[in-house]
Amino acid sequence: MNGPKVGAEPTARRRQLGLRLAALRAVSGLTAEQAGERAGLSKATVSRYERAKGAVRWGHVDQLCRAYDASDHEREELVDLAKQSRVTDCWWLPHADELAESMRLLLAVEDEASRIAQHSLGVVPGLLQTEDYTRAIKAGPGERLSPEAMDRYVRMRARRQRILDRPSPPAYSVVLDEAVIRRRVGGPQVMAAQLDHLLDRSREPHVTIQVLPFASGAHAAALYSFVMYGGSDPALDTAFVETLVGRLLLEEEQATAYARAITFLRREALDTTSSARLIAEARDTHLRT
Repeated sequence: MNGPKVGAEPTARRRQLGLRLAALRAVSGLTAEQAGERAGLSKATVSRYERAKGAVRWGHVDQLCRAYDASDHEREELVDLAKQSRVTDCWWLPHADELAESMRLLLAVEDEASRIAQHSLGVVPGLLQTEDYTRAIKAGPGERLSPEAMDRYVRMRARRQRILDRPSPPAYSVVLDEAVIRRRVGGPQVMAAQLDHLLDRSREPHVTIQVLPFASGAHAAALYSFVMYGGSDPALDTAFVETLVGRLLLEEEQATAYARAITFLRREALDTTSSARLIAEARDTHLRT
């Protein structure tokens, strides 16, 4: 097995650790319950480490490696990986109590990603929204925020967007359904400003914005909005899907299916130059109506 990558991200390190612990257990022929008994841990702890959920204690990793009869070299590698897997400098930690667990994990993955690919079916993606556009999106049933909560939400959204302004930002590729640029969110001025912002962002070398036009027809791959996050190890790519009842972070085979979908949609969408022309035309249409 390969050792930890120098400079790998904390969340990626936890996931790599989980994969390697699961592989060691499989080789040993132990169930999670048997592994826990042999290592003096609960079955839940063994499963949690393998699924990269929550904090990691390097002492537990040491115990599991001994239970699996791992070599001293591999045990030392995995203990070192566990020690490096703590997230201590994340900007959202002061707000952790206000965030659902799925959102905390999403922010960790997003903050560490070097590649982000997104398909948006209904609204402009959050990383590209203007403040007025964000405030103009109508809440669903039972989701209306107080003015104070809305202000916090807008500040959090603005903070997330700074990822695109880093000295070494992630490569960000977006496919927008044409409905996104045609749908009136707020008034004409709000939409015009939002579409101008898309055009400004699209001129940056690390941002690619394409439009999937109505004329291209319907595509099974375009029925849902989703985001792909990637880093130094493609095997750890993650797909994020948001539904009305919650958020899903998908890995391995499920993430691969979304990776194929975004590749297909990029081919079906207009190229960046034609997309920019369509966005500019949509902006002018909003201002005329």
